[in-house]
Amino acid sequence: MERKTHAKINRKEVMLAKLRKSCSCTPQKLKKFLMDFFPVLRWLPKYRCKEYIWGDVMSGLVIGIILVPQAIAYSLLAGLKPIYSLYTSFFANIIYFLMGTSRHVSVGIFSLISLMVGQVVDRELLLAGFDLNDDAPPASGDGSLQNDNLSNTTAFNLTIVGINAECGKECYAIGIATALTFMAGVYQVLMGIFRLGFVSMYLSESVLDGFATGASLTILTAQVKYLIGIKIPRSQGHGMLVITWINIFRNISQANLCDVITSAICIVVLVTAKELGDRYKHKLKFPLPTELVVIVVATLVSHYGKLNEVYASSVSGAIPTGFIPPKVPEFNLMLRVALDALPLAIVSFVFTVSLSEMFAKKYAYTIRANQEMFAVGFCNIIPSFFHSFATSAALAKTLVKTSTGCQTQISGVISAMVVLLVLLFLAPLFYSLQKCVLACIIIVSLRGALRKFQDVPARYQVNKVDTLVWVVTMSASALVSTEIGLLVGIVFSMLCIIVQTQRPRTALLGQIQDTSFYEDDLEYENLSTVPKVKIFRFEAPLYYANRNYFLKSLYRLTNLDPNLEAARRKKYEKKEKQHLKKGNHRTANGLGIGETTLQLVPKQIDFQALVVDCSSISFLDTTGVNTLKEILKDYKNLNISVLLACCNPSVIDSLKRGGYFGKDFGCMQEMLFYSIHNAVLFAKDQK
Repeated sequence: MERKTHAKINRKEVMLAKLRKSCSCTPQKLKKFLMDFFPVLRWLPKYRCKEYIWGDVMSGLVIGIILVPQAIAYSLLAGLKPIYSLYTSFFANIIYFLMGTSRHVSVGIFSLISLMVGQVVDRELLLAGFDLNDDAPPASGDGSLQNDNLSNTTAFNLTIVGINAECGKECYAIGIATALTFMAGVYQVLMGIFRLGFVSMYLSESVLDGFATGASLTILTAQVKYLIGIKIPRSQGHGMLVITWINIFRNISQANLCDVITSAICIVVLVTAKELGDRYKHKLKFPLPTELVVIVVATLVSHYGKLNEVYASSVSGAIPTGFIPPKVPEFNLMLRVALDALPLAIVSFVFTVSLSEMFAKKYAYTIRANQEMFAVGFCNIIPSFFHSFATSAALAKTLVKTSTGCQTQISGVISAMVVLLVLLFLAPLFYSLQKCVLACIIIVSLRGALRKFQDVPARYQVNKVDTLVWVVTMSASALVSTEIGLLVGIVFSMLCIIVQTQRPRTALLGQIQDTSFYEDDLEYENLSTVPKVKIFRFEAPLYYANRNYFLKSLYRLTNLDPNLEAARRKKYEKKEKQHLKKGNHRTANGLGIGETTLQLVPKQIDFQALVVDCSSISFLDTTGVNTLKEILKDYKNLNISVLLACCNPSVIDSLKRGGYFGKDFGCMQEMLFYSIHNAVLFAKDQK
């Protein structure tokens, strides 16, 4: 077979041509840029109103109803007031409507992202000298934005970060959250500009599942104190899960009976409704708004039963109405959280793109991953000016959207209008809502992630390495911290791949009878060995890290180390010459000369050719080429020929550049074969 000759590409000219093309500006290019950057301009004029509007309105209303209680509940995870969660839900839906390419995903608050934001907020509050105890009874207020209801009302002069104005705990907390969100959005936009979406490839399914499950355990642990109504400090740093549980058991005697009873009732109602909804979802036109019903009933009971005043049950407090004037995130705070924003940006992007791709495949359309990165980036950058925190796509809400007939992101606008209605008029009505009810909503929403524990046996049967990656990532995320857990998961999964390539499967092949095919002699029955030929398969790239394993496996399976054999021969030849010089016809072993010749080779070498099956070797580095050159030379000294079979073009090119076939490639046809059978036939024809 003759290789095609490829014309050399002048990369400099190609780069200059691309640069000139990208820098040119014409009306057509400007229009295309705007249409690509705002995909809504493409699909909205083609919107089939009669066909789509009912499904979009219904799904938008349902998601809006679900968003309100979730937004209020997830504010506990983020360590912020509920009003900021509502802002986040509103702006994220509007911006993704304009910039997103997925028709179905629901972008907004997400428990995992809220937890990551809350951990950074808590750490910075602690460093700034604030008290993290948010369980103090809220002061009564009129529900306006001017009334700053803070559990820690001590003003704090923020000269530590270069801010000269005095700022309370809530002000500083949302300042940290918006700075973190802005930086995460900037990272995502930069990743989109430089097309770094490939970073998401390093987050395997096992890593993401383990990370989500470990973080779910952390979320559950953080909500237990609200469930039973105890007042313990919010733990920070590594080992937060263990420390929190220790504090819970130390203070279990202080549990608030009212909160315990309320939590038990709410969990039973929520879980029962969820299970019934899952069982009869094919009969229901839309999911039951159980969370909203629970919140309304619990708020009415708490208000008229005066649970806060009589039983000291912790409640949400005043939620203001309207919008706070926009404010630029503080630059000095950005510097403090710049490193924390990186994992937040990656996790937010990965969850959004993976969900977008999953539903695009299900409903037969395409998305643009790079545009998704821009969309989620601006869903963080723009809302950060309006006192919002980081967002991402959420699987549970997306499943609800699709099940209720969602066709386009018009449903996101409807959901935003529902949230806006709460923001402008209804928010103060949730003043008496108990925090334990919000904790119940959060915990029940974790059912999907916690059910991953049931999948461990099945996962183990499918792939033991992936199961180990899941366990390590989950453990590190839960027991150390979420950010460290994500990093540990990525590093550990990459190490597993490296280890698998360092010690891959190796085998000697036998011939399938009456065919020209060859397979592993240890795995298949009734294979016939080829006389005078050994066929060796190495199932991995050959590079510096597995060079020694390649050689050891080859020597072990062929039962011949050419270096030891050559050294042994030289040793006996030297001894033989010494005895002959002395005129002694008997050797040092007391044997005759003829007998010594037999002793030079301890056993008969049972092959004269070694065929290396390179079908699984995807690439060679310099060390790999030198290794093949080394075995070629060593076996040649023993009069054993080395033949390569099934090499891909990349491997052949590496061998050529490394001088394996000589300077003029004259012996290439006698050393390289396109099938194992051709190599075997050639070896049999050799003398």
